[in-house]
Amino acid sequence: MILVNLLPHREAARKRRREAFFATLGLAAIAGLLISGAVYSWYLTQIENQRGKNLFLKTEISRLEGQIKEISTLQAEIAALRARQNAVEDLQGNRNLPVYLLTELVKQLPDGVYINSMKQDNQTVLISGVAQSNERVSELLRNFSNNSLFLSKPELIEITAGTVALSPRDQRRVANFSMRVVLKRASDPKAA
Repeated sequence: MILVNLLPHREAARKRRREAFFATLGLAAIAGLLISGAVYSWYLTQIENQRGKNLFLKTEISRLEGQIKEISTLQAEIAALRARQNAVEDLQGNRNLPVYLLTELVKQLPDGVYINSMKQDNQTVLISGVAQSNERVSELLRNFSNNSLFLSKPELIEITAGTVALSPRDQRRVANFSMRVVLKRASDPKAA
């Protein structure tokens, strides 16, 4: 006998496949939601960690900026103290400058040369005097330029002929001169 199944087996198989499909679709959606929720929470924790790091960095940056301001004020104070120290050292070094000037003049002044006046303006000394001859003036210039530790760059401004009365009858010819000399500081390395 031939058995004929009159039940709609194809439709039942389709229904089973459709139910299996929707069940797997639901499971896949639930799994997807779980995975996306896990990824979302992981990202949230990463963001919170980064915000904490950023906050820490901001507080450290503000603290370091305060220290930088303190350092800059300290550097300004150090520069001011160094300027004061240099000023005091210059004053100490230049304290004996007039003594050095007079000592050098005594050493370098040749016989027959007499100084009438001296005027110092900063490091420049203007010397006016009388010499027995022009040769004595040039000898004085050579002494200042070659032999002196504290006097340098002698510059003859003018030299004029004149006479000096030693007695009513005795008059001598002399050379009146004026020159400019640069006075070296005691703190200069060449002078020391």
